Amino acid sequence: MRNILSILTAVVIALMFSVSLYAAAAQITVDNNIVKATDVPTDSTLITAFYKNKILSEVKMYKGSGTITADISDGIQNSDMVKMFLRDMEMIRHISASSTAQGGKAIFNFETKTVRLNSGYEMPLNGLGTYSLRGETCIKAVKSALASGVRLIDTASAYGNETEIGQAIREAMEEYDIKREEIFVTTKIYPGSEMAIPEQSIQACIDRLNIGYVDMMLLHHPDANDVKAYKAMEQFVKDGKIHSIGLSNWYVKELEEFLSQVDTVPAMVQNEIHPYYQENDVIPYIQSLGTVVQGWYPFGGRGYTSALLDDNTITEIAKAHNVSSAQVILRWNLQKGVVVIPGSSNPDHICENTQIYDFELTDDEMQRINALDRNEKHDWY
Repeated sequence: MRNILSILTAVVIALMFSVSLYAAAAQITVDNNIVKATDVPTDSTLITAFYKNKILSEVKMYKGSGTITADISDGIQNSDMVKMFLRDMEMIRHISASSTAQGGKAIFNFETKTVRLNSGYEMPLNGLGTYSLRGETCIKAVKSALASGVRLIDTASAYGNETEIGQAIREAMEEYDIKREEIFVTTKIYPGSEMAIPEQSIQACIDRLNIGYVDMMLLHHPDANDVKAYKAMEQFVKDGKIHSIGLSNWYVKELEEFLSQVDTVPAMVQNEIHPYYQENDVIPYIQSLGTVVQGWYPFGGRGYTSALLDDNTITEIAKAHNVSSAQVILRWNLQKGVVVIPGSSNPDHICENTQIYDFELTDDEMQRINALDRNEKHDWY
C-alpha cells in the first residue's frame, strides 16, 4: 500500500511540474461536485488528487481541449480533501460528506454543535464576542464562557484585549482541564497601518494571544491593502501559525471584486446579522461559496438590544418555547446557517446563550422572524 501511495504522490508531483505554463487564461470551477476546466489549451490534462487525513489516496486524469469536466462525487466519498490541477494552476477544495450534500454549503451539526469549515477544521456554532470587554472584566467573562462550555472566542486587534483573552484561555485550560485544540479562537487585523504591514500585524496578534496558533484570522474590513494582507495570512497558514482565514464586513460586491485576486476561498465571512438586518441576499451568496457565515450583533448592538429583545413577535415565540428572547434570536440564526457570537460579561447571560440546542423553531416561527427584517443596519460597516 505504501508503494502505491508513493507512486501516486510521484505522479501528482511529476504532472504538476511537467506541464507547460501557457494555461494562465484557463479557469477551474466546482459546482455540485462537477469540476469544470474552461479555456484550456489543446491536449491539456485535468488532474484530480484525493486525500484522506492529508495522505494522497487516489489520482484521476482527464485529457481534453477547450472544456474538460470531471465528476468527483465518487472520489470524495472516502476523502476529506481533493486538489485539482491544470497546467500551472492549482485549486484546492476541502470537502466533507456533509458539506457536499447540498452543493458545497457547510452543514451545521447540532449534535456536535460544530460546522466543518472548507479548511477542514471544525468550528463551534456558538461563541463569545468580546468587542466591549477589557481588563479583568474580559478575563472573567472568557473564563466564565469556557466554564459554561463555550469553545469559540472572538476578538480582534482593534478590540485591544488580545492579551487578556490569551491569559484567560491559558488559565482556563489549566483550571478546567481544557485542551488547546478544544478551543477555537478568532482574531482580526484592522485596515490602515495594520494591513499596510500585514506580516508584522499578524505576528503581533499571535504574540499578544500567546496560545500557540490562531484558529481563524480575519481581515476586519475592506482596505486598499486587503489583498496584500490576505496573501500574508495565506502564508501564515502554510507556516502552521494560522489554521483558517476569512473576512469580516464583506458583502456581495466586495467579495466579487476580492475573490478573483486571492487563492484561498475564505473559510468564514463575519457580518452584522440580526432580525432587523437579515442580509437575506448576502447569506446565500456567501454559503454558495462553501464559506461559513458568522453574525455579530445578534441582538442588534449598542442602543438597540432592548427594542429587539422586547419585540412582540420574538417574545411570543419565546413564551411558546419557555425560553428567553435572546435564545430565540440565537436559535433563529443557527437555523438560518449563521454561527453566533453574542457578547456579554454576565455569567448568567453567557450560560443562557449556550442553551439553544434543546428546542427548534417551526417553519412558521422562522417566517415570522424573517418578516421583521427592516434592512436596518446598526453600525457603519
